[in-house]
Amino acid sequence: MTWVITALCRDCLDISCVGVCPVNCIYRYTGTDPKFPNRLFIDPQECIDCGACEPECPWEAIFKDDAVPAIFADDIALDAAIVGAPREVPERPPDQKAPTPDEVKANKQKWSYS
Repeated sequence: MTWVITALCRDCLDISCVGVCPVNCIYRYTGTDPKFPNRLFIDPQECIDCGACEPECPWEAIFKDDAVPAIFADDIALDAAIVGAPREVPERPPDQKAPTPDEVKANKQKWSYS
């Protein structure tokens, strides 16, 4: 079992989840392949299934792999594709603000998830 970051993270990249991951398995893609959108990815081979990342995500974008909503099912394979891809463990800018509840709601509506 592992955790999956879904499209709800796309273009949001709060990065709070990275700071609590005890094994640094959350990455930002650094290559040029357009199949990797601007979001974070969990390496399923490195994830120890601790779940520390899930409550830290203010965008509510992280799910257990067996609980990923059907609308985000393709994100399971996309996270797995980060294995061996160019990547880095990002750092959260100190001045980054958490999203408001209205921003989270609007992001979910954008992805047809509520």
